[in-house]
Amino acid sequence: MNYALRLPGFVLAGLAQAAAIAAPWNGQPLWWLQWLSLAALVWQLDRLRVAGVGWRGAALAGWSFATAWLAGTFWWLFVSMHTYGGLPAPLAALAVAALSAALALYYAAACSVYVARARAGPIAGAFFFAALWTLAELLRGSWFTGFPWGAGGYAHVDGPLATFAPWFGVYGIGAISALVAALAVHGLLLKGRQRISTVAMALVIFIYPMVVPLPPTQSAGTLRMALLQGNVPQDEKFVPGSGIATALQWYGQQLRDATAPLVITPETAIPLLPAQLPPDYLEAISQRYAGSTQAAMVGLPTGDARKGYANSILGWRGGLAQPYRYDKHHLVPFGEFIPLGFRWFIDLMSIPLGDFDRGKLAQPPFLWQGQRIAPNICYEDLFGDEIGAAFADAASAPTILLNVSNIAWFGDTVAIDQHLAISRMRAREFARPMVRATNTGATVVINHEGRVTHALPRLTRGVLEADVEGRTGLTPYALWVAHFGLAPLWIAALALAIGLAARGRKR
Repeated sequence: MNYALRLPGFVLAGLAQAAAIAAPWNGQPLWWLQWLSLAALVWQLDRLRVAGVGWRGAALAGWSFATAWLAGTFWWLFVSMHTYGGLPAPLAALAVAALSAALALYYAAACSVYVARARAGPIAGAFFFAALWTLAELLRGSWFTGFPWGAGGYAHVDGPLATFAPWFGVYGIGAISALVAALAVHGLLLKGRQRISTVAMALVIFIYPMVVPLPPTQSAGTLRMALLQGNVPQDEKFVPGSGIATALQWYGQQLRDATAPLVITPETAIPLLPAQLPPDYLEAISQRYAGSTQAAMVGLPTGDARKGYANSILGWRGGLAQPYRYDKHHLVPFGEFIPLGFRWFIDLMSIPLGDFDRGKLAQPPFLWQGQRIAPNICYEDLFGDEIGAAFADAASAPTILLNVSNIAWFGDTVAIDQHLAISRMRAREFARPMVRATNTGATVVINHEGRVTHALPRLTRGVLEADVEGRTGLTPYALWVAHFGLAPLWIAALALAIGLAARGRKR
């Protein structure tokens, strides 16, 4: 078969990987499809190796798979750049394609090395592929501030591999999925004892979390919350007399009239800096909650030209001399800071960019009614290792995780479903509830097992009230990621890759 004719197979497998994170027809993760897409990739790479295709051809094949996967995952960036940013459609499409193609280079390198060096037998070859694939995922999630949206492990927030989340986190799940996919492919090509040993290895992987008990977490009591979803259209959000007036009026009214012990707004629900707000707007919120049995957490930009700006959450409760403040730590490239050399690109769009300062890592939680509430803003919940930094001390670790977001930038797309899967994975990893207050969805309560227990319909204006049960105790993942970050995964994947590559070269 002509080599060029094989590339569509890699593209189709990559598109299947994209659909696995959140199916386009219902937004649900499809763990089996993610696994099958990786198995299809391994099978095709093995065929290339047998056919004598070199490392360059393998790199092109892996790049084709990953470009299709990533473009099919976050194609909705087109909506933010074109629909709301005013970038001409061809340029917006080109920007999405360029980002996907650039990030796909990590996976191209992984596939290239796999085809060039995998000569160490079926089981060792499966471990080799899984190690290389994990390194590619880790690189995408860390280099140049990282953009790990759509990592393969998120497809497994439901399904048999979900039990590994509190042990190894989403990257560990992704590594296990890659290993099982490669073992399955190699096992089909084997006979006798080799096939039995390969199948046995796969079974051990699935049985492990069932026979090794997970350290239990304990209830920290419940807290009733009111989560506000303003559904302010993105094209009006920063327009005076339109979205700004709507936001100030509706959120102000809800904060004034709420009866729940804790009231939470989305990211930048108040779309103005404190100095730009009507006189006494924040003062009224402060006075409303200063001496009551209620508290509020409100998303808004803060700062000034002299001190710098931040994407923040302010919190008010009795007993505070100054409002609680959380500043977003992990900023969005092009949305919250301008990468060096890309000012020209930002100037092509009409996005109200704030070149924000970074908040500190592991900022103190908001303390209220016996709960320690750890906020994160928008796509910060992609970075489980950064959330995990707050779990270094079990006595002060968060009991509830909170995400406030504004996904209206991406319209009514699968981005909402993908972000929900991300938050559910964080809940599973840390065995903590994750509460989400968003502008357009998904505004939900996720329990410590990663299940959605309460939800508002997306693209509606409303208030979600629910009792949220906080948790104490640390999962194995929380323990090691709090002290070492993702270093253990880096070390294990590198050691396996280097060791097996050397073994393959000797053969």
